[in-house]
Amino acid sequence: MSQELDAHLREVLVHGPRPVTPVVVAYDDGWPARFATYRERIVAALGDRARIVEHIGSTAVPGLAAKDVVDVLVGIDDPDDEPAYLPDLLAAGYELRVREPGHRALRETTGHRVNVHCYAPDDDEVPKYRLLRDHLRTHPEARRDYEAAKRALAGREWPDVNHYAEAKGPTIRRLLRDAGWAPPS
Repeated sequence: MSQELDAHLREVLVHGPRPVTPVVVAYDDGWPARFATYRERIVAALGDRARIVEHIGSTAVPGLAAKDVVDVLVGIDDPDDEPAYLPDLLAAGYELRVREPGHRALRETTGHRVNVHCYAPDDDEVPKYRLLRDHLRTHPEARRDYEAAKRALAGREWPDVNHYAEAKGPTIRRLLRDAGWAPPS
């Protein structure tokens, strides 16, 4: 799988892979306020072109340890139509990190404490992100399992953060199944 992932990353990472050693920290009560600041900046840059702006990922789950990086889901009518929104996000202090069909990922130009994931509002990833977040918020045992998986994988160097994310994949897929996710047919 690593060779397959590496080949995919060579295609979609704008500036190539970047080695990383993830650090998982205790839940921070300040994460929702950080999300609110990012939300304001994104809405100011995009206006009603941002159909959805939601806090997703581990920092959106009270009590869950996480990397100190806030994940934001932004619904854009057509993420592949970069001229329609990307220049405004770049001007707002973000840089493009991932370019793949139907998805763009950006992060701050300084600090790198936020990931902005742009999808079409009706993309299958949108309900998956929401379902996982909401399941972790309401099921303490799932939250403990996910935290244990993240802590077991953190603290070692990965060729890119996407390798760390891929290693969490089996746990995430199990949690999604437990939450009732059925892949679209």
